[in-house]
Amino acid sequence: MASVWSQAESNGRVYYYNTVTKATQWTKPEELMTPSERALANQPWKQHASPEGRPYWYHSETKQTTWEMPEVYKSALAQSSQPPKLQMPAPQFVAGGTSSFSSQPQRDRDDYGERIGQDRQISYGQMDVNGTRGATFDTQNDPNYATFEEGEAAFINLLRRQKVQPDWTWEQTMRATIKDPQYRALKDPKDRKAAFEKYAVEVRLQEKDRAKERLAKLRADFGTMLRRHPEIKHYTRWKTARPIIEGETIFRSTNDDTERKQLFEEYIIELKKAHIEREAVNRKSAMDELVHILKGLDLEPYTRWAEAHNMVQADNKFQEDDKFQTLSKSDILTAFENHIKSLERTFNDERQREKNSKVRRERQNRDRFLDLLTELKAAGKIKAGTKWMNIHPEIKDDPRYTSMLGQPGSTPLDLFWDVVEEEERAIRLVRNDVYDVLEDKRYEITPKTTLQEFLSLMSTDRRTAHLPSDTLDLIFARLHEKVVRRSEDDKHASERHQRRAIDALRSKIKHLSSPPVTASTTWESLRPQIAHLEEFKTLENDGLRRQAFEKVIRRLREKEEDASERNSKRDRRGEQRNGHYDPRSAAGRDRATPELDIYEAERRKAMADRERQYNYKAGATGLSPPPAASHRPSDRDRHERVGSRGERRHRERYADLDPRDDVRERERERLYATRATRGERELDYGDSLRGGGRRRRGSDGSEGSARKRVRRDERRKTKTPEPVKEDPGLRSGSEEGEMVEDD
Repeated sequence: MASVWSQAESNGRVYYYNTVTKATQWTKPEELMTPSERALANQPWKQHASPEGRPYWYHSETKQTTWEMPEVYKSALAQSSQPPKLQMPAPQFVAGGTSSFSSQPQRDRDDYGERIGQDRQISYGQMDVNGTRGATFDTQNDPNYATFEEGEAAFINLLRRQKVQPDWTWEQTMRATIKDPQYRALKDPKDRKAAFEKYAVEVRLQEKDRAKERLAKLRADFGTMLRRHPEIKHYTRWKTARPIIEGETIFRSTNDDTERKQLFEEYIIELKKAHIEREAVNRKSAMDELVHILKGLDLEPYTRWAEAHNMVQADNKFQEDDKFQTLSKSDILTAFENHIKSLERTFNDERQREKNSKVRRERQNRDRFLDLLTELKAAGKIKAGTKWMNIHPEIKDDPRYTSMLGQPGSTPLDLFWDVVEEEERAIRLVRNDVYDVLEDKRYEITPKTTLQEFLSLMSTDRRTAHLPSDTLDLIFARLHEKVVRRSEDDKHASERHQRRAIDALRSKIKHLSSPPVTASTTWESLRPQIAHLEEFKTLENDGLRRQAFEKVIRRLREKEEDASERNSKRDRRGEQRNGHYDPRSAAGRDRATPELDIYEAERRKAMADRERQYNYKAGATGLSPPPAASHRPSDRDRHERVGSRGERRHRERYADLDPRDDVRERERERLYATRATRGERELDYGDSLRGGGRRRRGSDGSEGSARKRVRRDERRKTKTPEPVKEDPGLRSGSEEGEMVEDD
């Protein structure tokens, strides 16, 4: 029965097409498989080829690969492949180059004719595909195999029997194998050459494997030989080790000196690795021992490296053990740093625990003190408006209070005010009810309202009748205090307004022009004249109006006294100029009315500047001032003493006066001094150095010209101030609100 599957090709790849179902697939259908292919298709092992052409087998379930053919695969292949039964009679050669074939089914001959083609049959006197002329064979006696793989295997076995080398050329291989019947196991010469190349690759791989096995065995034997020589170390060179081992049998087992050197270097690399591992183990052991030594030194977290290094070097265990010699100074420093970090970590953990314990203790103290305040609050000792000074005597000896002293955070006073604030918030709601009752009753609390009146009023309303008496007492005390404070403020405001009204009336009285007010004016005569003024009507009674009038009269009398004093001074100066000056009378007058030196303050300032300048020059030149005994009193000194006596007499004279009057008197004298004439002689403020009779001359030798130049410079720098022009107006006066006006 014909198969429903047909073979086709797409881009050089074979696929299979079902003519009935129209399905296509890449795998070969079972109907088209040979018996051997069917047997191998059920096996998990599949044959594949590496990129070099070497066959290997792959297990589809375990994902295992191997270069050797598995036994399961071999048994399946042996069972499925039947040896071909060929009946090859002896060839009969006849004249003309024709041969007779034994009786054989015509179908087989036709199949071979179709497979190999007419032009691929070798006959006598013809050339093969490689251009070589061979003998004529009977092609009907060629071996036939069911599959291409079987024919390829037979051809490769032929190459093995003929001991074909992988480095042979294809022509050499044909000459050696062309006479063998298995040469024609593959009909196509291209297949034969491909099989030869596959065979060559496989042989080369096998040779490489054998070479690797030999080299591995040689490496093991060579390493065993080298281990028998302990004098060969990890730092030994080949030229040193070769004379030691060249007498060994294993050394002579190979003639390649490069191979020997390579094996020796591999052994040296192993020795170096082992040496490095031993060094690492020894170093780790030394570092561990060093850590124990550092722990035994009782170091502190703040110990410095220099101190610790000296202590480690002085340790007996460190000096006696040789393994510590492998440690460098950097290794010791690393161990020290790690140890110090662990100490710091332990120290910080301990401090953190202490801090947490302290915080917890402080919190417990605050909680206990809050419990104390709660007890006092429940006992009624802490209420809204309670003062700390009232509660402190009761808790000053309580341990719950003393434990709070000195700790950070909220103080006992802060916690006390928190409790009082809570009471204040609670009383605000009640206070609003009290305010509502007062507003509804239209009752106003005055400074004369008593507590009983307030309580009786609150008891008449249901909103405040149930309130505690302590709460009502506190609310009343605060309301009464607020009312009293407001009344006092109103009183002060009225008094201030009254003083201003008195000052306004006094100013009006002072500036009357027709007739002007004099010191002899009386209140009865002046009253009708000012009764129409608005300032007069503002004051409520005549007592306040008379007070403003008396202030004006007192001020006028003071001015007259000042004028008489100035006239008497002017008369005494005139007597002195006319030569009729009596010292005794003058002394008596001086004692009675001493003359004030108006230049005393400026003179004192000049003296201080002169002394400061002199001290500076003496310090710069290294000269010391002359002794005080050699100083001769000058006219300036005598003048200063006279000024001091005059000032003392002035103080004695005005000792019984009001200090404010003294200030006004000095102000008038200052203004009088500024109006002095410019022609008066200026005082010598002593720009020259103090000392004896000798004085240093200038560089030009002219002392007088230097003094004149200094005086001229002083006059340029210090000009006589102009009289101060003040706008006429009112200035603040005494405590009673007196307004001092310009004359």
